[in-house]
Amino acid sequence: MRIEAAPSWSPAIGWLIMDFDQITLTEAAAELAAGKITSHAITSAALARAKANGDLNAFITLDEEGALKAAVAFDTRGAGAGSKPLGGVPVVIKDNIEVAGLPCTAGTPALKSFIPSVDAPVVAKLRAAGAVIIGKTSMHELAFGISGYNTAFKTGAEYGVRNAYDHGLIAGGSSSGTGAAIGARIVAGGLGTDTGGSVRVPAALNGCASLRPTVGRYQQAGIAPISHTRDTAGPMAATMADVALLDRVIAGGDAVQPADLRQVRLGLVKSMLANLDGDTEAAFHGALGRLKAQGVTVVDIEMPELAQLNGQVGFPVALYEAYDDMVAYLKRTGTGVTIEAMVAQIASPDVKGTYEGLVLPRKLPAPDGSLVDAKPVYDHAINIARPALQALYARTFASNKLDAIAFPTTPRVAIASNPESSSLENFGLFIQNTDPGSNAGIPGIQIPVALGATSRLPIGLELDGPSGSDERLLAIGVALDSVFGRLPPPR
Repeated sequence: MRIEAAPSWSPAIGWLIMDFDQITLTEAAAELAAGKITSHAITSAALARAKANGDLNAFITLDEEGALKAAVAFDTRGAGAGSKPLGGVPVVIKDNIEVAGLPCTAGTPALKSFIPSVDAPVVAKLRAAGAVIIGKTSMHELAFGISGYNTAFKTGAEYGVRNAYDHGLIAGGSSSGTGAAIGARIVAGGLGTDTGGSVRVPAALNGCASLRPTVGRYQQAGIAPISHTRDTAGPMAATMADVALLDRVIAGGDAVQPADLRQVRLGLVKSMLANLDGDTEAAFHGALGRLKAQGVTVVDIEMPELAQLNGQVGFPVALYEAYDDMVAYLKRTGTGVTIEAMVAQIASPDVKGTYEGLVLPRKLPAPDGSLVDAKPVYDHAINIARPALQALYARTFASNKLDAIAFPTTPRVAIASNPESSSLENFGLFIQNTDPGSNAGIPGIQIPVALGATSRLPIGLELDGPSGSDERLLAIGVALDSVFGRLPPPR
């Protein structure tokens, strides 16, 4: 938080101007609780930044009226209302997570008129903690992609959610708008969802922090699904301390204290260091050097079965469960929209092709390129391959006495935003490292560590930990806030 040199008088806060675009969630909550700033002021500033950055395509719905009403209500109750951990703080919600009274499109045209009457449980937790929701963020259509190049919605001149640091590049996906909004300093935190990397990829590419929690840590009701086995909501924010604050609001528990980095042990898997661009490789090894200087132990480990097992789980589970889970979701919404009608209106060619070619006919691609019945492949994945993958992770963590496995969150910095950014090749490349932990259901944190030396684009470090180790990972992440700091804002 910075105080401007030239003061300005406000009867609510005295001789004080907050640099709201740089304030973190934790700082904002503390200032609001102390009565030093008003929710109306910080929320109005966030809304103004959102409108000024329309070319990011970060929002599908911006709820100016509702957000200001909530902010005024907080301010009217007075500073005592600040006992709530997010009292008066503006946040954003990905548009596949239901917020009462606002459209929940899941980024697809067929659901643009669906307005839920109740909040998803994860949203209800944020509201109960006093958060002010300023809008619903854009996303890769139906959460099925890593680019955020969605041709169904836009507020700027071009399609696709745009990177906070370079508007010609992708924001990542599928929680594209939340990542772009935080990276662009519109807000300091919000929610995304993650099936194979969707809170970590956009956080890495936009220079913010995130947590993919252990599957089941958060209630998943009220969220448009891909796969009940793999899906989870996840917090995204300016810093790991902010991510930990959001996690505590949703999951409960005590405030996370920074870990003693001299007691942290990390493993490196060689296969996760493949396909790196020069900036990412240099930044990752630079980050490892800084970790070691803080007393972190880093060891090389072997996971030779990782790629084979992961390949037997990833697409078979997601593509098979996408049909039944979406049918059930559409029935619950009461919109009357069938999955066939929804697919007929999909705007993004890559997503439409996936649903028409694989999800609706219940088919999966075989190694020879032919299509085969998905059910036997899914049964093998869910009954044999996924338990074997989970056992591999458990053995690896235990036998090497690891807190986490460390790797570059994405192997490349952000690429150009255009239809080609949604290719299957790019999809596989950008989830190369995030997908295996997703399929095992284990937690992972994304930490911004550097701007590329050549590209000047954000680069992220991920730590994946044992199942249920969310709070330990967050404690490590909070300690690393002081090692890496916050990346410089976009120019």
